[in-house]
Amino acid sequence: MKQGMISRDLEALMSQRDNRASGKIVNTISPAPRDTWEEVLQSDPLALETQSPAWADAMCAAGGFEDASRLYETADGRRLVLPLLRRSFAGGAVAFEASNLPNCGVGGLLAPGGAYVEEIAAVFDDLAQRRVLFQSVWPNPLLASAWAAAAPACATAIPGRAHLLDLEGGWEEVWSKRFRGTKRTAARRAERLGVTVECGTSGRLVPEFYQLLEQEVARWARLQHEPYWLAVRRLKHRDPREKFEAVGRLLGERCRVWLARVEGRPAAAIVVLQGVNAYDFRGAMDEELMQYRANDLLYRLAIEDACKAGCRYYYLGDAGRSVSLAQFKERFGAQAYPYSVYHLERLPLSRTEREIKKVIKWVIRFKDF
Repeated sequence: MKQGMISRDLEALMSQRDNRASGKIVNTISPAPRDTWEEVLQSDPLALETQSPAWADAMCAAGGFEDASRLYETADGRRLVLPLLRRSFAGGAVAFEASNLPNCGVGGLLAPGGAYVEEIAAVFDDLAQRRVLFQSVWPNPLLASAWAAAAPACATAIPGRAHLLDLEGGWEEVWSKRFRGTKRTAARRAERLGVTVECGTSGRLVPEFYQLLEQEVARWARLQHEPYWLAVRRLKHRDPREKFEAVGRLLGERCRVWLARVEGRPAAAIVVLQGVNAYDFRGAMDEELMQYRANDLLYRLAIEDACKAGCRYYYLGDAGRSVSLAQFKERFGAQAYPYSVYHLERLPLSRTEREIKKVIKWVIRFKDF
């Protein structure tokens, strides 16, 4: 599949802009003022709702984090915002900061028209000078090359792989030329079988979504060869119900829960954060109702909705090492984008964590599906 307009236009934009920005930061304000933050968010064509002030508020409300966002003013008059969440320990003596913290979605620098390489480098320099034990940035995968070019030698790059669907050309173009034929057929089949779909905002459908998420833990545990109790514990740590309730309450219309039912029974659901672009943040389904192809109908409707709302792309999240999950996303026309998460740390914490996880996975014979 050829690269979509997003990546072609982005590479052209970055190559033209790299030599025009001073990148010199002359003023920093933290936390970032909400009105300025929202203004910068709306002016960045690649922005995601997980970079919004409302999202930061939701994560702080549900996860016990603090808002450490930073507003930068540059010598050439540009304003940049880095969403940043902090978790403190020992009365604040020890702090972890990230844009964003694990399980809180994509972060990274916001800027009118998109950030310059020089601006990203200046922000890296600012972070490196701060006395924080551990800092991490999970940037927009579409800006992977810019972040790689700007990253200092002291930053540890952790590779990742995201999937994004280019919405250039509108819904008819996406449906007819980017969706695989099998997915179009599956969505039509779901409609013929009587699958109904409801879209709720402001968290109204979160209870039914979360019920499906809890039910799916057993499937994850079986497929990943993971003890059920461990899978449940990971869910409650990673995605507690309070998190989705806070997101629905604080994002309002920008948090859309799409719920499919079969004869009134919840069959599948996805949480889509829709703003400048759309972010398919979480999904869940009832394994017993898979034959109804409810997921395929959900994606068809959610992606169509994003196209009609004027979103430039639909972010389907990371597939990790899962071949089956990557294939699922690609059948909707999504393309894989390699990128890196960057760690700035005073102690080798991330390496230690990776080694511990590797040992645990080996012991339980964990496998990606």
